[in-house]
Amino acid sequence: MAKTDKKVLCVEDNPVNMLLVSRIVEAEGHELIKASDASTAEAILSTVVPDIILLDINLPGKSGLDLAREFKTDDRLAPVPLIATTAQVLVGDRERCLEAGCDDYLPKPLDIRKLREVLRTYLNNNNGVA
Repeated sequence: MAKTDKKVLCVEDNPVNMLLVSRIVEAEGHELIKASDASTAEAILSTVVPDIILLDINLPGKSGLDLAREFKTDDRLAPVPLIATTAQVLVGDRERCLEAGCDDYLPKPLDIRKLREVLRTYLNNNNGVA
């Protein structure tokens, strides 16, 4: 099966998590676009529409939930799968992420198999999406 070069935006302020994500994304044959905070992510998204966004909820400055709400009100970005990545795994946290517009939720520490599964699920099903 040919690898499709999809764009994966990872908004993550922890360098260890970013390294883990970059290894998985690149091993899957996709391009990783890195943003370490909300303003960097917003700048990137003003010119690029990725195929999927991995969004850390606990970011410095603007929270990931606020960013998620912003993305989902932007017509260009609304169709992009938005995956929350967070160490907040208390009861209700998953629901808060989904209510903010996230399509899925990955608890931290990130499970490599689960991350790979989420990437494959969302990226392989979106072949017809422009």
